[in-house]
Amino acid sequence: MFLRFFLLIFFLIYSGVHLYFFARVRGAFTPGPAATACLVLFLAAMIFAPIMVRLSERGGYEATARLLAYVGYGWMGLLFLFFCASLTIDLSRLLLHAAEAVMHRDFLDFSLSTRSSFLIASSCAVCIAVYGYFDALQIRTERTVIESPKIPAEIGRIRLVQISDVHLGLIVRERRLQRIIGEINKANPDLLVSTGDLVDGQINDLSGLVEGLRQIKPRYGKFAVTGNHEYYAGIDQALDFTRKAGFTVLEGEVTEAACITIAGVNDPAGGQMGTGRTVAEQDLLGPLPGSRFTLFLKHRPVVEKGSAGLFDLQLSGHIHKGQIFPFNLVTRLFYPVKTGFSH
Repeated sequence: MFLRFFLLIFFLIYSGVHLYFFARVRGAFTPGPAATACLVLFLAAMIFAPIMVRLSERGGYEATARLLAYVGYGWMGLLFLFFCASLTIDLSRLLLHAAEAVMHRDFLDFSLSTRSSFLIASSCAVCIAVYGYFDALQIRTERTVIESPKIPAEIGRIRLVQISDVHLGLIVRERRLQRIIGEINKANPDLLVSTGDLVDGQINDLSGLVEGLRQIKPRYGKFAVTGNHEYYAGIDQALDFTRKAGFTVLEGEVTEAACITIAGVNDPAGGQMGTGRTVAEQDLLGPLPGSRFTLFLKHRPVVEKGSAGLFDLQLSGHIHKGQIFPFNLVTRLFYPVKTGFSH
């Protein structure tokens, strides 16, 4: 029920943005009937591209699904960038007209034509998208040192490596995964954790991806929790892949590694879809001994009021540093920690 409601809202918004783009094209170029028909067909195809990707995956047409994913999701990002740039120009023009009415002055010399506005918004969208594409190819590691008296001197330093939101599937494949594995091996972790969204899509064919992860064998083990995309992909397949990769999946469970207590919870998407085990954080963390260092794995970077003080370190992912404007502004409303270490 939740997934259907989410998809309904998504496609209503996505269709509305396409309608806005269509109106801007018509206003800028006044295309003829044939060009208009082609534009309508293209936009309709892009609206339903995510569904076509999913159906192609289910049907086993992996090459088709991958092509549709590149085109459809690439267009999605480009369109939202255009929408934001164009809407900014529209609001500026509206303020200009309001200033004309209030000040009884003519500012038409400073206004842009409809075509110029479209071309400027399109250029901004393309430039930002190209920059974002190449920036996304980079894999950056961040190093944080945390000191705690709960780590015994005889244990010394514990090097913990976290990966999150890798999204293995149609688009993220062997090449990127090998680069991620290379960075993990450089860090030489004592403990490796995955905080959700390790996989994405229908994951019908990830057989070639599991081996590289399985070969990483930190001395204190590998642990994982689910993210929302594990449930979108199919939780049984996702868990099977994660466990074959050598991770112990914590679904509202607690375990120990060296001098550390590790607790992990499922993403709320599982409970919303009726396919995940839901455990209250306070019930999970409350009984744990405060004398031991408690590591809490949770996909979404939110600290519940009742959980504060019941763990020493929470590791999360999910928001991709806001990912793309203006969503980075929206995520700030729900997730106060955008990236990095916070205390």
